[in-house]
Amino acid sequence: MERIGAYEAKTHLPELIRRVSKGERIIITKHGVEVALIQPPEPEQKSDTKDVIRKIRAFRKKHVFDGMTIREMIEQGRR
Repeated sequence: MERIGAYEAKTHLPELIRRVSKGERIIITKHGVEVALIQPPEPEQKSDTKDVIRKIRAFRKKHVFDGMTIREMIEQGRR
């Protein structure tokens, strides 16, 4: 992992972004002290649709809203 000074990072930011987009990780330092890490984002985890529906149904069973509709809850929250 490369270490680069903050001033140089500011000066060469487009190049650093290009390198990071290819998977590289770069440490930014200020006066020799690590202050930041530039790295690619973690890949998004896709949720299984059936699993999401199962979790929503389980949530609804545990949380009763005393027969109120969503519209009624919204209106009550505005008061």
